[in-house]
Amino acid sequence: MLRNTVIFLGFSAFLISGTAIAGEIYKWVDADGNVHYEDRPVGENVERVDIVSRSTDNSQVQAATQARRDNEAARLEARAERDKAAQAKLEAEQETAERAAKCQENRARMESFIAARRLYQEDDNGERVYLDEEKTLAAHEQVREQIEKYCD
Repeated sequence: MLRNTVIFLGFSAFLISGTAIAGEIYKWVDADGNVHYEDRPVGENVERVDIVSRSTDNSQVQAATQARRDNEAARLEARAERDKAAQAKLEAEQETAERAAKCQENRARMESFIAARRLYQEDDNGERVYLDEEKTLAAHEQVREQIEKYCD
């Protein structure tokens, strides 16, 4: 007897859950214009909403997910390439600015060599040590090489 009661209750629960899943949905609008959805018709102007459900195709979901991942990866890769290109451009601009500064510095140095009667260097004590002609020519040549190197 107890076994039959348990079977009957289980079968009844199964039937009730089936009707809850397959229930109807009704849509209606109240006096304030708010839309409501109910499981039973309420008031006037009630419209039955047909709900069509179908099972999910796992392969389509996986394909869509993979497509989103691929798009995100491509977007991140493109961003990385743009950042890399911007960094390369910035480095090139910095190098150009450094070259221009060194060019200007060496040209100014050459002008001071031309304007000076004699070239000198300061020793460790801060005293001037005048360069002989050979060292003066070597200093001129070194500045010319720097100008050629940095001034296109």
